[in-house]
Amino acid sequence: MYLDELHLLNFKNYQEANVRFSPSVNVLVGKNGSGKTNLLDAIYSLSFTKSAFASSDAQCIMIGQPFFMIKGKFNKAGKFYELMSSVQTGTKKTFREEGADYQKLSDHIGKYPVVLIAPDDVELVRESSEARRKFFDSIISQLDKTYLEALMQYNQALKQRNSLLRMFQERGTPDWLALELYDQILIRVGKLIYTRRFSFAEEFLPVFRKYFQYIVGEDEVTDLEYASELKDKSFEEGLIKNRQKDVMLQRTSFGIHRDDYLFTLGNGDLKKLGSQGQQKSFVIALKLAQFEIVQRAKGFKPILLLDDIFDKLDDFRIAKLLELMKSELGQLFITDARPDRTGELLRSIQVPAFVFSVNKGDVTPVNNSVSS
Repeated sequence: MYLDELHLLNFKNYQEANVRFSPSVNVLVGKNGSGKTNLLDAIYSLSFTKSAFASSDAQCIMIGQPFFMIKGKFNKAGKFYELMSSVQTGTKKTFREEGADYQKLSDHIGKYPVVLIAPDDVELVRESSEARRKFFDSIISQLDKTYLEALMQYNQALKQRNSLLRMFQERGTPDWLALELYDQILIRVGKLIYTRRFSFAEEFLPVFRKYFQYIVGEDEVTDLEYASELKDKSFEEGLIKNRQKDVMLQRTSFGIHRDDYLFTLGNGDLKKLGSQGQQKSFVIALKLAQFEIVQRAKGFKPILLLDDIFDKLDDFRIAKLLELMKSELGQLFITDARPDRTGELLRSIQVPAFVFSVNKGDVTPVNNSVSS
């Protein structure tokens, strides 16, 4: 699978752009702030139906404009498919495949997979458990429609249960029967989510370890463990035991929405003991494992988006990534503020690439391939 064409209207800093890409390596060069990352975000949005960086669709509309539109033409197994995403201020998002609107955006997830490696990914290690849950949920959701539906049901029931708890606090009298209705939904779909997360972590771990050892070039012991309260207590027991606490806190304090993934290096916590280089290597290994797992499940390679990745790695780790690129990772998009560096790196492994100059929302093909 690869992205053949991309058309943008009023998307972030792009008033209008029409670009045709190579099915292999595409390099986007330009100064910081020119729009390189925004171009990757447009591609990501066509895969996941939402931005990787903006918290709302409205934030992706160009300032002063009433709408944005992203249109992309993908090639899957020799056949072209056109996707279109459009958002107008004050109206519902439109998302289409081959001219037909999706009734549920969730039906699109996993059909055109991409993997994004970005500078802020290290926050997977440093930030709260929510970031780690979202990372693994996004992978499983691309592979398992039942899981995605269960996750959506769980989040909706959790939101409604929390609203009910706040109402109890205001009224001063809890309605346990009303709470029980939401408890039953959380228990039913929560057990499914827990089981799938547990099995996926076991599948993911050996693939992750393979890439981590490859990147660091030495035999460092690393681990990734799925941590859940459901390992030691049934969902029913946990919800009932915490009911009074939930009323006081006005939120649900037990469940799979509190799960975490523990990252360790040697015998210690990666967040506390790992160096910056080790943390970066860990995160890149996570993303490369994601790439392989998705490829294995789909039967084709996802599109790989590398945002400013060379600027954050030392020479050894860059060399390891280049080796992978040489061994055919599929369609790649690479952004870099230093075109001379990217050109030299790709020439060193004799990988042909198509170069695009990005300047304040304008995308211009550069005639010569960087490998020539």
